[in-house]
Amino acid sequence: MKVTEHFKAAKGKTLVSFEILPPLKGGSMKTIFDTLDPLMEFKPPFIDVTYHREEYIYKKRPSGYYEKTAIRKRPGTVGICTSIMHRYNVDAVPHLICGGFTKEETENALIDLNFLGINNVLALRGDARKFEGKFIPEPGGHAFALDLVQQLKEMNEGKYLDNNIVNGNKTDFCIGVAGYPEKHFEAPNHRSDLHFLKKKIEAGAEYIVTQMFFENKHYFKFVDDCRAAGIDVPIVPGLKPITKLYQLNSIPRLFHVNMPNDLVDAILDAKDAAGRTEAGIEWLIAQSKELKEKGVPCLHYYTMSDAEVIKKVASAVL
Repeated sequence: MKVTEHFKAAKGKTLVSFEILPPLKGGSMKTIFDTLDPLMEFKPPFIDVTYHREEYIYKKRPSGYYEKTAIRKRPGTVGICTSIMHRYNVDAVPHLICGGFTKEETENALIDLNFLGINNVLALRGDARKFEGKFIPEPGGHAFALDLVQQLKEMNEGKYLDNNIVNGNKTDFCIGVAGYPEKHFEAPNHRSDLHFLKKKIEAGAEYIVTQMFFENKHYFKFVDDCRAAGIDVPIVPGLKPITKLYQLNSIPRLFHVNMPNDLVDAILDAKDAAGRTEAGIEWLIAQSKELKEKGVPCLHYYTMSDAEVIKKVASAVL
């Protein structure tokens, strides 16, 4: 089923979904199953699998010179999706990014997904490579998520890059996109951010998953602003627990989000690691309960392979 069909079938009930990372190269599906097995009791209708672009490293050659080499540290998104669908009989949502793909490679990846029976995609621009100051698209690739959404929509209409293809097979992808309650860090302001988000919806995106946030007021205002701008698709809150001291610095730096004083104080005041974990769990439980009471379509948890923490949260909320 499509993600949006799951929302309709729920008839106002708040669903739960999880997002996982592929294991580092050399890992196995066991790490995925170890994360998801304990969470399947909550009956997620779909599970997201992230995609990670290549990184550049410099290898020293015998001559003494350094060679720039591209490596992909977390491959396997499509294979993981098919394994999840086979093992759990739930829908998988692969993330598809602009970075590292030409349009032709994107089209071929989508053909593979279609042949595998995967009909949900979260379309993202993706991040800049490490050590690059800004996002640089692949030559012949997309520069913006909007372009990726448009390509997906065209394939749903049977239009391919090769104009000689007539009566091409129409794919049937349900397209999700990202939204930023505290605005994307590259956007000059909220209005501009909403403007381009609406463009993605008009191009064919059918639902929004938000960046993580730690104060629900940001999500509620974001939804209100979207509705005022004419964006009427489901908006799913993305949620993440804070359980470690270093996250107080790393998450705001990496994801450009703010943390409320009370959450920071609770983490700092905890006596030990177990206390910090418990403080983060309690905060996310309170967040989740309020969102559920307000009737959000789904609680989407960024698991980061931490099944134990997410299980405690979901058990208290659902």
